[in-house]
Amino acid sequence: MNDNCFAAAVWHGAGDIRIEYRPRTPLKSGQVRVKVSLCGICGSDVHEFLTGPHAIPVGTPHPVSGETAPLVIGHEFTGMIIEASADVDLAPGTRVAVEPEYRCGECAACSRGEYNLCQSMGFAGLMGSGGMAEEAVLPSYMLHPLPDTVTDRQAAVLEPAAVALHALRRGRVRAGDTVAVAGAGPIGLLIAQLARIAGARRVIVSDVSEARLSMARDLGATEMVNAASADLATVANGVDVAFEAVGMQVTLDAALASVRKGGRVVFVGLCGGLVSIDGFDLVNREVEIIASVGYRDVYPDLIGMIASGLFDPSRIVTREVALGNAVREGFGRPTTGGQDIKILINPSVKGALS
Repeated sequence: MNDNCFAAAVWHGAGDIRIEYRPRTPLKSGQVRVKVSLCGICGSDVHEFLTGPHAIPVGTPHPVSGETAPLVIGHEFTGMIIEASADVDLAPGTRVAVEPEYRCGECAACSRGEYNLCQSMGFAGLMGSGGMAEEAVLPSYMLHPLPDTVTDRQAAVLEPAAVALHALRRGRVRAGDTVAVAGAGPIGLLIAQLARIAGARRVIVSDVSEARLSMARDLGATEMVNAASADLATVANGVDVAFEAVGMQVTLDAALASVRKGGRVVFVGLCGGLVSIDGFDLVNREVEIIASVGYRDVYPDLIGMIASGLFDPSRIVTREVALGNAVREGFGRPTTGGQDIKILINPSVKGALS
């Protein structure tokens, strides 16, 4: 294969992600070409693989990326700049973390600085080509230079960590607070870890997986609840802030029941449909419901926390897989009862490239 192509995991449809070669395109103004070091598989990626499209544009291009399927999947990634357009002040050889949110820069939300609420919001790797590939072309505003004290593995988990920190800030968690987390997937585990770093004196995590609850304990959670046999609300007994980190009615119910009067429930999980809430109970207890989507203005703080040794998001990584094996050993694992929490794809190891 010549230098004008690169290997990538390309979404063509539900159940159809192909490892194939894509043509290298010239850079446009404001763009940077990044050699990808590692790319994580997100739950959103798995949903697109199993039952998509959900977010991936089919037929009508995304208004910012201008792309439509088939496109390169993967939005949790890091790498090194290998080329930049003339109007970009970032040098080749710079290691970068990728904050993959698209923004138009012109709508009311962008004007307020709330770019995660852009009217044309989207993510590289879902609404445009992303990072599960040997290289990626991105707008320069997505890139954050990395110090040598942040490893590639840590940087590859910055995106879900950003979701967690934004949610924590939305929930206004303060030192001394009590916190419940319904769901010990990657986001829930990172919320628990960051809540303890923020000074929460109790962090109660519920899940049906003992392996995930064990990891929650290792990350600093003070109490673990197996939701298959115990009740989060009974153990939590009125926390200050509860986080729903799955996107299911049952976990939302658990979060709502676990919070005290006047407390806050942060809805982070992506629910696929309508949910029901007891409005009478909500008003009577003056419970505040807060939604949290994506992130804004958190990457520099997270990079600083990692560089100082305060925070290590890579502790949730359970496996690294070659790019050529991404479908069988990556996307297929959540459907076969595996105990993996965060799988990273390594594009420099091609594996069984087809």
